[in-house]
Amino acid sequence: MKKLFYLIILLTSGGYIQAQTITSTNKAGFGVEGDLRANFYNNIVQSGNDDWFNMGTPGAGAFVIDTTGAAAMVARYAIDPAFRKLPFYRTMKYPAYSVVNNKLLIDAIFIRDYHGEDSTIFANGASKNGESPATWTCPVAQSVPDKNEILDMMVHVRRAGPASTDSLWMFGGLSIENTTGDRYFDFEMYQTDIYYNRPTQRFYGYGADAGHTSWLFNAAGDITRPGDIIFSAEYGSSTLTAIEARIWVDKASLLMTPLDFNWSGSFDGATVGSQYGYAGIRPKTAGIFYTGVECINNTWAGPFQLVRGDNSVATTYTAGQFMEFSVNLSKLGLDPVTLLGGNACGMPFRRVLVKSRASSSFTSALKDFVGPFDFFLPARADVQSDQAVLCGLITSSQINVTNPLSTSTYTWSTTNGHILSTSPDGTSIVVDSAGTYVVTQQLQSGCSVYATDTVVIAKNNGTCFVLERKLLGFKGNLYNKQVQLNWTVSQTEQISYFNIERSTDGEHFVTVGKVLANPGDKSINGYSATDIPGETVSGHVYYRLKIISTQGNVSYSKTINLFFRATGKEGISISPNPVRETLQLNISSLEENKMQLFIYDFAGRLMRTLHTSIPKGSTGISLTDFNGWPRGIYSVKVLCGENLFVEKMVLVK
Repeated sequence: MKKLFYLIILLTSGGYIQAQTITSTNKAGFGVEGDLRANFYNNIVQSGNDDWFNMGTPGAGAFVIDTTGAAAMVARYAIDPAFRKLPFYRTMKYPAYSVVNNKLLIDAIFIRDYHGEDSTIFANGASKNGESPATWTCPVAQSVPDKNEILDMMVHVRRAGPASTDSLWMFGGLSIENTTGDRYFDFEMYQTDIYYNRPTQRFYGYGADAGHTSWLFNAAGDITRPGDIIFSAEYGSSTLTAIEARIWVDKASLLMTPLDFNWSGSFDGATVGSQYGYAGIRPKTAGIFYTGVECINNTWAGPFQLVRGDNSVATTYTAGQFMEFSVNLSKLGLDPVTLLGGNACGMPFRRVLVKSRASSSFTSALKDFVGPFDFFLPARADVQSDQAVLCGLITSSQINVTNPLSTSTYTWSTTNGHILSTSPDGTSIVVDSAGTYVVTQQLQSGCSVYATDTVVIAKNNGTCFVLERKLLGFKGNLYNKQVQLNWTVSQTEQISYFNIERSTDGEHFVTVGKVLANPGDKSINGYSATDIPGETVSGHVYYRLKIISTQGNVSYSKTINLFFRATGKEGISISPNPVRETLQLNISSLEENKMQLFIYDFAGRLMRTLHTSIPKGSTGISLTDFNGWPRGIYSVKVLCGENLFVEKMVLVK
């Protein structure tokens, strides 16, 4: 039988919360029994329980991790040993806030750690919990004990029912290299966008309170700001023996009584006298709120199989090689519905870092890590219209959300236009008037606003004609204070010339250039133009093409938006964002500099690098060829001289 251990809290202060062995369990419809398989529970096939993956067992139970491409990866593992060393990640197979089997699924992720030369490890004895991530050091040419080497990691958050008032559960899983001896792990959750830079082997983006974000309370014990969280687990040679929850606080906060949880008595910072540190917490009410388990021998290792530390591939786990646990966040007082007025679509953390430790001491040396990685970042609404200008032969324009989530609610509004109709799912509207149109995205009906986006439709009062898909592309690039515009047109025999129009607000345009067409040419033609817009108050500049036919009629291209950073400010920006085919990186530097660019995926894998020199002022760099990259969130990091800048790139298909 699998070994399952409920963890119940001690009524004594300090230390870890001890475990009690009972039978297997299913929490919020998710199996916590040391196995990855849906519809498989207590070592037998039985329909109903959800899990990380499905081995093909039929039944009502669902699996949460997207397995797209798993078969192809496994086939390549068999013939390409170097491919086995590459990390990768997979997100939840369902959109955020999907109701599956009457449970509200929030998010999930699976990450395979680096193999071979790995700089996602901590220097021997030099990095500890309670210290600021600024002090952590991560050498490349170093190994970790095999019992501390993380191979795969997974996290899933869901509610025990379909409503935001149902209990919120977090599930974590780890596979490791070796099961000899005791093993110690931390799942640390941050409020900030902390990240690890592999080239510099340093952490950036951590909180301001000794490298973390502290929880704040008022005099009555109410939470006024959530902070960083850590769950620490201890596994013996054959059992899960302890688990503990802590939050980052000012030591003075321990003198007051929180309304949502109690202090357990433990507190550890960087040193004995530290002002900030991790303090243990426990629920206000008695009852089980943790579960934990290890796998038995020959447990299925999942559809991506298991790549070992020696680069061999295994299809099953040895006993204790896979460990999983669950935490009832609601019972522990960490449910966002009950925090700060109750955001039904909130999360108590933004990024997750999974670490292994040398011993049971919370302040023992850190060993291996995975992340930090983004968690719970659904696609933010991005809208486009099929016509930037309403003209004579076109009485309406359709505006669409280009990256809709089936679980999100989209609401449209306008103050100076007119919405003719809205699609049943709210992802598009038809308008018949010039104006500014705004879409507001909620991740679920009743939740607070998650994102907004705006599109402007102009009105042409002259005579118009329709290009009917003859304008194949219109792009802009900002380089050294000069804008380069490029567009392609097919069958230009009816076009006389193009006027280049510029705007600083996206609504009011002036003509800044003219390009003659190739009359009578029925082939595909490329055109270009340059412009020097100068600095703008907003930092943005807009362009569109006014296309004049041989009969004197006009049509318009879509409007493109470029970011032109004001003089005296250093930094980077990405436009457009979300990115589809081309990423334009705008860099502003106060002097000539060497520039290094790094793009990392969700799991911290380095996807692309670029080394070049940039002049003083604003420079634009275009990057293409994102074919084969999975859609999602990427970190774009630029080292410009001694300055480091970071932006998120959203890649959509």
